[in-house]
Amino acid sequence: LGNAAARDVAEAVDNPAKHLSRVTGPGHLAQELRLLAVMRLAQTDPAAAAARLEDRSSARLNDSHAAWAWAYVARQSAFQLSSEAAPQMLRALALVRPGDKADPGWSDDTLAWGVRAALRAPRLDRERWAAVLQGIDAMSAAEQKDAAWTYWKARAHKARARSEAEREQANAALQALAGGVGYYAQLAAHELGQPPALPPAPPPLTEAELDAAQQIPGLQRGLAMARLGLRDEGRREWNFTLRGLNDRELIAAAEVACQAADWQLCINTSERTRELVDLRQRYPMPFAEAITARARERDLEPAFVFGLIRQETRFMPALRSHAGASGLMQVMPATARWTARRIGLEMRPEQITDIDVNLRLGTTYLRLVLDDFAGSQALAAAAYNAGPGRPRRWREGPAIEAAAWAENIPFNETRDYVKKVLSNASVYAALL
Repeated sequence: LGNAAARDVAEAVDNPAKHLSRVTGPGHLAQELRLLAVMRLAQTDPAAAAARLEDRSSARLNDSHAAWAWAYVARQSAFQLSSEAAPQMLRALALVRPGDKADPGWSDDTLAWGVRAALRAPRLDRERWAAVLQGIDAMSAAEQKDAAWTYWKARAHKARARSEAEREQANAALQALAGGVGYYAQLAAHELGQPPALPPAPPPLTEAELDAAQQIPGLQRGLAMARLGLRDEGRREWNFTLRGLNDRELIAAAEVACQAADWQLCINTSERTRELVDLRQRYPMPFAEAITARARERDLEPAFVFGLIRQETRFMPALRSHAGASGLMQVMPATARWTARRIGLEMRPEQITDIDVNLRLGTTYLRLVLDDFAGSQALAAAAYNAGPGRPRRWREGPAIEAAAWAENIPFNETRDYVKKVLSNASVYAALL
């Protein structure tokens, strides 16, 4: 670019507000530099970046670059759950040239946050649903296959349907999704007014199938390393050995892990099957008597506690997270001490992994956050994962449906966690 242009880029990135007006140059290069400056400003202050874009004489962006800028500002606003995010994304979409509507060139992540921003509207009108559709249609083919966007696209088509044929087509898309046991399958079934459908159990394993799995050296090595405390190495050995196995062989391998009480390997292996679904393996209930007793003691639904533990530790009581959370319900030491004081429980630090002590602490804390959020399991699950302070901020704004709220959780880990805990709980409720 030359020294002068390179200096302009560096200054624009470091201090866009000060140097934006100094970026000059012919045609496309000048547009790119101005766009870069606006995007950098949006990273820390999306409202200021939006104000600059409103002043066309200051931003001096053509429609194409202004569309990119508004999309990026909308994405940053959406991270903050700002009510301005949806209007900003609508402005971005309106500036896209007709020939570029199917692929404006924005990242899947930017488009996803534009869709999420539209879903936060207190009342989803036709314009907002149109933004949902346009955002999803502009995603890459691979991203559009994600169950989240399949579900919301079907919802959008159903909301915008003008004829019975269009509604039936949208319902058919939801019905195709509703056949599984995952989060969006459950949402699709709910939208169709159907009870959650559990897949039929596969035929029981034969003695020959189970014996064959027990003789696989890689599976035995994986379990042996896990028992020696080399859990990561054992899991890698186990997963490497699973390559190329068919559904029946995977179910047999999962059964080997189940019989060894390695519930993490049991569940994870069973989830690899493509056609056959063994819910007994995927949603086991070890320690059922203790979990149920402690859940009812705190007036919690046992299915909710089972669902949370399945996501936290896969029922492995000795697991410890990198952050220091321990035990079946992954209780942090500070949370354990605070909760123990609340219930008058005298405990030594090493008792945090004791199954009964951990369940008493975990269910008590879960009851407290559930009460704090007026019984909302979605908010309570978010608080259990990310701390209670963040969900308090995330619930600010208009009243929206729980699925749209969960979709807008800013942390990827917590968003995935909440969906899986709720989905797990729904399956456990049906099984129980």
